[in-house]
Amino acid sequence: MSEPDRSWRNRTVLGYSLASLLSDASHEMATAVLPLFLKNLGFGAAVLGLIEGVADVVNSAAKWVAGSLGQRTRRKKMLTAAAYAVTTACVGAFAFVTRVVPFLLLRCVAWAARGFRGPLRDSLIAASTDPSHYGKAYGLERAGDMAGAVIGPLAAVALLAAGTSLKGIFLWTLVPGLAAALAVVLLVREQAVDVTALRQRPLRPSLPPGYWAFLGAVLLFGMGDFSRTFLIFEAAGRLPAGATGALVSVPVLLYVGHNLVSGLSTLPAGALADRWSYGRTLLLGYGLGSAFNLGLAFLPAGIGWLVPLFVISGVYIAIEETVEKATAARMIPEVARSYALGLLATANAVGDLVSSVLTGFLLDHLGRAWAYGAAGAFSVAGFLTLAVVVRRSPDGDLGGSDGQPIKPR
Repeated sequence: MSEPDRSWRNRTVLGYSLASLLSDASHEMATAVLPLFLKNLGFGAAVLGLIEGVADVVNSAAKWVAGSLGQRTRRKKMLTAAAYAVTTACVGAFAFVTRVVPFLLLRCVAWAARGFRGPLRDSLIAASTDPSHYGKAYGLERAGDMAGAVIGPLAAVALLAAGTSLKGIFLWTLVPGLAAALAVVLLVREQAVDVTALRQRPLRPSLPPGYWAFLGAVLLFGMGDFSRTFLIFEAAGRLPAGATGALVSVPVLLYVGHNLVSGLSTLPAGALADRWSYGRTLLLGYGLGSAFNLGLAFLPAGIGWLVPLFVISGVYIAIEETVEKATAARMIPEVARSYALGLLATANAVGDLVSSVLTGFLLDHLGRAWAYGAAGAFSVAGFLTLAVVVRRSPDGDLGGSDGQPIKPR
């Protein structure tokens, strides 16, 4: 097989960017109507938090498994394609659910497949791209993801306006979801590898202390980074009592605006990290995330305040999701990168679990000041920890470990 193009515009990056766009359009069509679906079943924020939290448990486990298996597998492309297809099938099957338990099972399988594909995809993107372009490569993939997050809710709104039922919307998610799997099969290229050398790689290679400290900051910040589904739930809760007609679409449209801002910010965030500083760019994102959570907790409860807060959220998520992965790929050599990316994804998933369950519980029992205030406390702790890690990094910018080769345990 010929040597792949090392530019960040290569076929592998473009293929996964298109797959992310299509898959997230599918997922977000369902997410946009999910709170309405759960409300129709008679469930509140605590149930939403429980569902999101349990799904995040299996998601994090799948990411850890994928990171370890990715150390030795040479079929990452087809595994990711299959995972896209499984996620799509499970989301489409929401159409036939009327109780919590079947919904929870489908959500868990979908999120397990979604988690499993992440480290394998991110490893292939890094392998196809020159390290000087990691920020832009991951930024483009995240831009595709966020473009799908704009298209999906808009499609859901259009389908609702056309009289489509919630069940019908879930079935429509199959179209872009299966197209995502096809995009991986047709566009992504996987490098030829030395099978003998690949099989000799450790499943759990030793990682430098600096990387573990970085993961600690990621975990702390993630514990305040609750599911974006709560944004729709929060906006819906701020509508006037008895709202009907166009007002009912406001929460979804706000969510679309949030995702549009995030999509437009991902590539600039990656380019900024490549050109300026990985550590400082990520600190900027963590600082904005902290401000967003504290703003939700303590600013007045009018729906108008959500507009600037949603903009801040869109920017910080773009920075967080792009620069965290680019930083991990930069810090760890290729021989251990799959495992390192798996751990990064797992840390984020565990943080999401804690935040989703805690936020849902506190919203139902103590109110938004406690719920989002607690999230803000974790965000600030993650920011401060990252600041220490950046300051102590050998190059002052979350660079490589210590210049020593990665050794197996």
